[in-house]
Amino acid sequence: MDAEKRIQGLKDRLTYIRDIFASKEGDNVRLLATKLDDLLNRENKISGSVLSEELDRLEDLFAFSERKLDSILSPMDRVRIVRHPQRICLKDILENVYDNYIEIGGRGEFNIDPAMLIARAYFSRRVGGKVINQMVMVIGQEKGHGEAFRNGGSVKPWGNAKALHYMKVAEIESIPVHTFIFTPGAYPVEDWPGAAQQIARNLYEMAALKVPVISVFSEGGSGGAEAIGLADRRIMLSHGYYSVISPEGAAAIEGGLRGGARATPELIEKCATQLCITAEDNLKNGYIDRVLQEPPLGARPNHYEFFRKLRRELIQATNEAVSEVKSMKLYRAMVIRASKTDDAESIFMRWSLSSSALDRLVELRQRKFRGMSHHARLDGTGVLKRIAVATKGAVWAIHSFFRYDLLGRQKKRLDAMFEDLGAEAHLIRHKLLLPLKRAVDRIIPGNNVDQIHKGEEVRNKLTRLSCPEDGACLVGSEWLWTSPRCQEDRTISCPNARIHQCPDLWAPDLFGDFAGVCPSCGHHFPMEYRWYLENVFAYQDSREFNRQIESINPLNYEQFDLKLDKTKEKTGLKSACITFETAMDGIETVVAVLCAPFRGGSVGAAEGEKFIRAAERAGRKRLPFIAYVHGTAGIRIQEGVNGVIQMPRCTIAVRRYIDAGGLYLVLYDTNSYAGPVASFLGCSPYQFAVQSSNIGFAGPGVITETTGMSIAPDYHRAYHALSRGHIHGIWDRREAKKNLHQSLLTMGGRNLYYR
Repeated sequence: MDAEKRIQGLKDRLTYIRDIFASKEGDNVRLLATKLDDLLNRENKISGSVLSEELDRLEDLFAFSERKLDSILSPMDRVRIVRHPQRICLKDILENVYDNYIEIGGRGEFNIDPAMLIARAYFSRRVGGKVINQMVMVIGQEKGHGEAFRNGGSVKPWGNAKALHYMKVAEIESIPVHTFIFTPGAYPVEDWPGAAQQIARNLYEMAALKVPVISVFSEGGSGGAEAIGLADRRIMLSHGYYSVISPEGAAAIEGGLRGGARATPELIEKCATQLCITAEDNLKNGYIDRVLQEPPLGARPNHYEFFRKLRRELIQATNEAVSEVKSMKLYRAMVIRASKTDDAESIFMRWSLSSSALDRLVELRQRKFRGMSHHARLDGTGVLKRIAVATKGAVWAIHSFFRYDLLGRQKKRLDAMFEDLGAEAHLIRHKLLLPLKRAVDRIIPGNNVDQIHKGEEVRNKLTRLSCPEDGACLVGSEWLWTSPRCQEDRTISCPNARIHQCPDLWAPDLFGDFAGVCPSCGHHFPMEYRWYLENVFAYQDSREFNRQIESINPLNYEQFDLKLDKTKEKTGLKSACITFETAMDGIETVVAVLCAPFRGGSVGAAEGEKFIRAAERAGRKRLPFIAYVHGTAGIRIQEGVNGVIQMPRCTIAVRRYIDAGGLYLVLYDTNSYAGPVASFLGCSPYQFAVQSSNIGFAGPGVITETTGMSIAPDYHRAYHALSRGHIHGIWDRREAKKNLHQSLLTMGGRNLYYR
């Protein structure tokens, strides 16, 4: 019986090896197959003791070959390892790493989303003669071992909402959070609360979550990984991967494939290598803190020594995060920083923190992400210019502190006091003098005709329509900048002509006076970003900053340098983001624009850095911050994780700005998808869209390919985003400037100078 189990174990190991190396079956794999077949053919002819010796030798050969094969694994081989049904899953970790746990938030296939697993667990530690249980909240994607209802660890929006809910529970109970990333990516559906919107909420809350957060990466697929990956310590399993997109997805884009066509294995392998997705790549780039070595060819459920290593790693990482912010630098804290992971079990540190320590924890987390991806962009600003900018920033910060914080608070208190006194005086005056005035009016009928007329005039102003009688409330037809298409001498048909009987439109009228809007039905034709810069944001009178920050090719992605150079020459831009300070009807404002003509408005390290600096400038100067999205295709895949990391980085910058009392508005236009919408754009409390915008987590083609579902043509329309609460209003292009100004006067932000 024992021999049968050992033989079956060898068969399973051979099958696993063949699955990992797919069509690349080399001499090592053929040798193992030959030796195993030979033993199976002779199994019934040899005695038990001889069979046992043969099995010992064959198992040693398998172990030697696995170590040898492990040393030549390609990035795509690692992808196949983390996708394999025999790969460890979160349930295995709960069973073997923690001393006890209970799953919460629903169980099994009856869960609110079986792909997201939540559990309360604890480590038992002996301190002296006493056993202490240290509680943690465990949150992670659960792939299972081929369980179809787990959806491969691809989490739906309500699954990420469940994760966020229990993060907040952990914050209330002041226990650490351990997150495990086992996902190929989030499930791209826009049913409420919407994939993009929920990931943005998770990132926004994790940016300031007041408990230690430790993340373990096995399969980190883009936005799905970031939904629970913003952590104080990020550990990656040595055979895992962390990427902006799957190698197959990158190959489909690089190969220009359409209609379900498949990329060649060679192109997929090449893309997996170029994306720099391995643990070593991510450690080198600074996006994870350390790598946990796995057994050869990856950890599987029977690798119990690996689970012991993972347990020690989690305890050590949690101890480090806590000791770093403890107010008293105890001897244990020094030992923890100097010790190896093997010593973690012998060192006990209480994981509860004071409120001041929690504030320091959040500050360190935010600083950690702020310092990432510096190598992935080019800053052509000279040394003297940088010194001048830094000096200006310090002066703005000091000026704002004295004017708005130190003196401004006292002025507000005095103003409030005088307002209260004035209100009291007005009420006393009203109560005492009004009866006297009425008595005089009865005795002496005065000539109060003027007052009657004045009252009617005021009443008319309050009750009539806001617009004059001569038409709609649209900005006049003389625009500061008109589209080059208004020079075309041709007519254009409105797409809604069959429904609304719209007449054909002459191009000079449509793209000139009408600003690209059909006057019959209101359909919005696409308009260049320059139209908004000049006509909405007064760009010609603005002060642009950080112009010298430039997009580069940090991964040396094949032919991407050439593509970038062509894009820069064609658009005249150095990145897809333009940042400037402008005055909108007298209100100073900081604006960041994502420009679709530059690589689809995709976000990489340069765009992320410019966006962060814009938010920081707005915070220092106490100005409102507007993000206008002319279009974004998401994160730039050719930058790999250098692009993905901008999701938490920019979200942290926005969180810091809003927490400091700033007003952050987002205006979407054309097509806005993926990472930026699922992070630093989608977390704004005030989001609006120009009519005919498309907003969502993934484009129609990606959704169909990923889920197998055919979606309606209007699935991503702005009206659908409005119906599920993603955006908060839809604007006519011609009224964008007026509406933005009105928003600046009426919406949020307690630290704005013009209030």
